[in-house]
Amino acid sequence: MARHPSHAVADGSGGPPRPRRRRLRRGVYLLPSAFTMGNIFLGFWAVISGLRGNFGVGALAVFGAGLLDGIDGRIARLTGTESEFGKEFDSLADVITFGVAPALLAFLWGLNEFPRLGWLVPLFFLVCGATRLARFNVQTKVADSRYFAGLPIPAAAGTVVSVLFFDPDRDWRSWIAGALLVGMALVGALMVSTFRYRSFKKLDLRQRRSYRIALVLVTVLVLIAWKPHIFLCAFALTYAASGPLEWAFHRMRGSHRLAPPPSSSAIADEPLHDHRPPPPPPPEDRR
Repeated sequence: MARHPSHAVADGSGGPPRPRRRRLRRGVYLLPSAFTMGNIFLGFWAVISGLRGNFGVGALAVFGAGLLDGIDGRIARLTGTESEFGKEFDSLADVITFGVAPALLAFLWGLNEFPRLGWLVPLFFLVCGATRLARFNVQTKVADSRYFAGLPIPAAAGTVVSVLFFDPDRDWRSWIAGALLVGMALVGALMVSTFRYRSFKKLDLRQRRSYRIALVLVTVLVLIAWKPHIFLCAFALTYAASGPLEWAFHRMRGSHRLAPPPSSSAIADEPLHDHRPPPPPPPEDRR
């Protein structure tokens, strides 16, 4: 009886069957990438608005890009469409929207009046933002997913443009440009620092909560509708300062705790139940 050729010897080697190679997936996940493209669009629109002198519109564009940046990651996790391409694409978009756009907006808004620091400080902010993103991408071990290590670049960009949104025409105070220059340098340093900032990634929107949360949300919406320039600026500055303030609070709490006695380490090295008699005293020297 003739035998049918088996798959094991189909390649002529006579060994065990080789597993079929899975085809590489060429393409991108459309849904999260669409949010990232919207992020780039709003960042470029912010730059164009700044060149036209519409700094309030440019600030709102950066705020909108921050919302899209928070949504695309959550959408990718919920739909199981996370990929290395999406992570790199999102990082490049963040450099444009939250690095280049705020730096140019601040320079065009009023920092160009400072001869050399006017462009060096925005450049420092941009480099710190790119460094923050690169550090986040290479982190393989996350100690606590509830916190970020360093100020996230969307929050840093929101802090800078919130000042522009608060006073887009610089008619409130003459020294506000100098304050922004110093604040922008501090925000850049906070991005590459190790201060912990809450990430709100563990916030479950599907979980039932008390009705008081709805009252808080309504209050926030009323404040945004009533005084948006004051509320957004205050919120951005509070979040940027929350990392150092929380660190200082924990340090102050730790300094008030009672320190262990200095002999505790020596006692810990001795056996707990040693009932041997003490050694005899050394003989006296009678010379």
